[in-house]
Amino acid sequence: MSHLIHRQLRHTPPVADGGSGPYLRDSEGRLYLDASGGAAVSSLGHGHPDVLAAMQAQIGKLAYAHTAFFTSEVAEDLALRLAQDAPGDLDHVYLTSGGSEAIETALKLARQYFVERGEPRRSVFIARRQSYHGNTLGALALGGNEWRRRHFEPLLMKVARVAPCYEYRDRCPGQDVHEYTAGLLRELEDVILETGPERVIGFCAEPVVGATGGAIPPTPGYLRGVRALCDKYGILFIADEVMCGMGRTGTLYAVEQEGVLPDLLTLGKGLGAGYAPIGAVLARTHIVECLRAGSGAFQHGHTYTGHPIAAAAALAVQKVIRRDCLLGAVTVRGGVLRRMLRDAFGGHPHVGDIRGRGLLLGIELVQDRESKHAFDPDLKLHMAIREKAMDCGLIVYPMGGTIDGRRGDHILLAPPFTVTEKDLGEIVARLQDALERALASVRSA
Repeated sequence: MSHLIHRQLRHTPPVADGGSGPYLRDSEGRLYLDASGGAAVSSLGHGHPDVLAAMQAQIGKLAYAHTAFFTSEVAEDLALRLAQDAPGDLDHVYLTSGGSEAIETALKLARQYFVERGEPRRSVFIARRQSYHGNTLGALALGGNEWRRRHFEPLLMKVARVAPCYEYRDRCPGQDVHEYTAGLLRELEDVILETGPERVIGFCAEPVVGATGGAIPPTPGYLRGVRALCDKYGILFIADEVMCGMGRTGTLYAVEQEGVLPDLLTLGKGLGAGYAPIGAVLARTHIVECLRAGSGAFQHGHTYTGHPIAAAAALAVQKVIRRDCLLGAVTVRGGVLRRMLRDAFGGHPHVGDIRGRGLLLGIELVQDRESKHAFDPDLKLHMAIREKAMDCGLIVYPMGGTIDGRRGDHILLAPPFTVTEKDLGEIVARLQDALERALASVRSA
């Protein structure tokens, strides 16, 4: 019997024993093609020699030093690399141990910024329904996924909500995409005004939605409109790039494709590519300078903040992406995968939408293409897909409750940037097999 508390308490998962490139191997020697990078994490695949060498070298030099007493050369170098590559004046970096912690850090930094500006009444964040920003209590409160929040609701701070930018579901027949976008922005402005602009700290959104929506890109002009509203009412725009950042969509930072500069930007997952737990918050200069001129300190910190080995892994990942021109590869291979998915599933009676950017792609499943009616959630189609995919030696990231926290199923794909066209073909072929097996199993149930 396992003494670990696993995610599923009635089932012990296979034991991962090794990995190379896009493949993982379990303790029984079976290979799995990792088509989702775990949870859009393993952007360089498994066992990359450059990253392993950098981590080993850092262990030999300095494994740990508490940031209350020291900084480290590798953490400084990583911060410099991230800041130099970031848009605008996102020049200041706070390192964390993961994405949820990055969101918590951003919330606290945003609040302290307004306190030090002499605006302590600002205490409300605005976020979108059916969003996800992490599983710690502050991040969970910010997120709008009802299934994840349900048990913990009494512990969560109140957050104002607006609709997601979910064109496939929410744009009405005959409605122009620009009219749809304008409606979303009107709703955001209405909520700002109803809440009281003087009480709002900031608006948080994923530039490209990840797990709870299935690779949903913004409509044209949406994020620029958000930025304009934040400027109009003096509130902060927080871009959550924990899943969509670090090259996953074809640019290092997803906001680059929108021509938008957020005030705070969070990173995780692909920052360390799975080699070490690490996340980060990037902040614009005026935010950090406000604290520097005021109290002189950010009232926040964790034991493993700026961990040297994690920083070494993340810096090595950045160097490989740059040296091997992997951002261009993401765009090219993402286009190939999208074409393959459309060829395989474009006419499938239970595939409603294929979407995404770069190598962050999603397939939305429907019971009926015409009505877009979702499968009965009690069928747990997403769980059946995960099971059948594993049986086929394929790892994908299926999610349920993607419409309203209860209804809706999709499959998220986020393979390594180094994936070959042959690997992509294998992913699609195995996914076809897994989906048909899953549909057959829920029909028989």
